[in-house]
Amino acid sequence: MEPKVTIIIPFYNCPYVDQAIQSALNQTYQNVEIIVVDDGSTINTDRIIPFQEKIIYLRKENGGTATALNHGIGSASGEYIAWLSSDDYFVPEKIAKQMTFMLNNNAEVSFTNFDIIDQNNQVITPFCGLRFSDIKEVYKQFFILNPVNGCTVIMKKSLFEQIGYFNPVHRYTHDYEMWFRVLISGHKMDYLDEALTKFRWHEGSGTSQFQPEIKKEMELIESCFRPMLAEFLKQQ
Repeated sequence: MEPKVTIIIPFYNCPYVDQAIQSALNQTYQNVEIIVVDDGSTINTDRIIPFQEKIIYLRKENGGTATALNHGIGSASGEYIAWLSSDDYFVPEKIAKQMTFMLNNNAEVSFTNFDIIDQNNQVITPFCGLRFSDIKEVYKQFFILNPVNGCTVIMKKSLFEQIGYFNPVHRYTHDYEMWFRVLISGHKMDYLDEALTKFRWHEGSGTSQFQPEIKKEMELIESCFRPMLAEFLKQQ
């Protein structure tokens, strides 16, 4: 039987959450578990009601995306974890294609490209992410920017248990810090050159609202982890 993949959808007041859940339910990969973690929402919770018999719904006090992801990971029964933001969505073949790629390459972590869409699901920028031919190119980019969109990642749950969960101190860039930890602990992040996630750009998204905070967090993470990554690569 194919390995189980748990899709975790952190949710806080997002009006697009029903589209995210539906895209998780539409996966062609059969062995999927869907966990929606309500991070203390006060509106739009009615959008989840039609799906409650098909998902695992967890509610907690508001603490940020990292805490919601960690809550979902701790409750997940899947061997692999995928993260889907409540305002984004997966194409139907996302999990199937990525799991085939991972199993064929014995990969513990993988990421893909993605399309940027608007509030009406129209593609603004196709294949928005950087494209890589080998792991050395991935390492190189981490000295320049964050080359990985978190919602394109599938990762073995055992790896979280080995290197730790997301750090809630980094409210907006917890994923960036996680990828550094993955790399300096000696684990590759394999790249699949397909756009399998639709990343929504809209005025209400955290990415558009909190740019100054995001920049500060990134600078802190980079000052800590880039020297560590450089030292790790010297040993290879």
